[in-house]
Amino acid sequence: MKKLLILCAVVLGFTFAASAQDNQKPEFKFNEEKHDFGKIAQGKPVTTNFEFTNVGEQPLILAAVQPTCGCTIADFTKTPVKKGDKGTIKITYNAAVIAPFNKSITITSNAATPTKIISIVGEVVAAPAATSSK
Repeated sequence: MKKLLILCAVVLGFTFAASAQDNQKPEFKFNEEKHDFGKIAQGKPVTTNFEFTNVGEQPLILAAVQPTCGCTIADFTKTPVKKGDKGTIKITYNAAVIAPFNKSITITSNAATPTKIISIVGEVVAAPAATSSK
């Protein structure tokens, strides 16, 4: 019985130690994870910045930020983001095709949740015709 009790205590100790290490890892906290551009004119690229804070203990390092298509360009903070500091992910969407859109951007990092997905949505509409003056 003593051996079983000691074994349970050891397993429980390892469980707590493992969970404590996860709490040490960096982690994202975004102001928004989905940005709605609303209606945008065809042929006019639009840009938004996703701002995040590292709420973990260790520096947060973004390894990659990958949009799902070539119509979206991503630029991001390349330096480690320390505990409590902010970083940004700048997303530019090329509004070439008239249609609603919903694009995902996959973020890979050293965070406790190593893969995170943010998104942009909206609708590309025909650009207003230029009026000619007589």
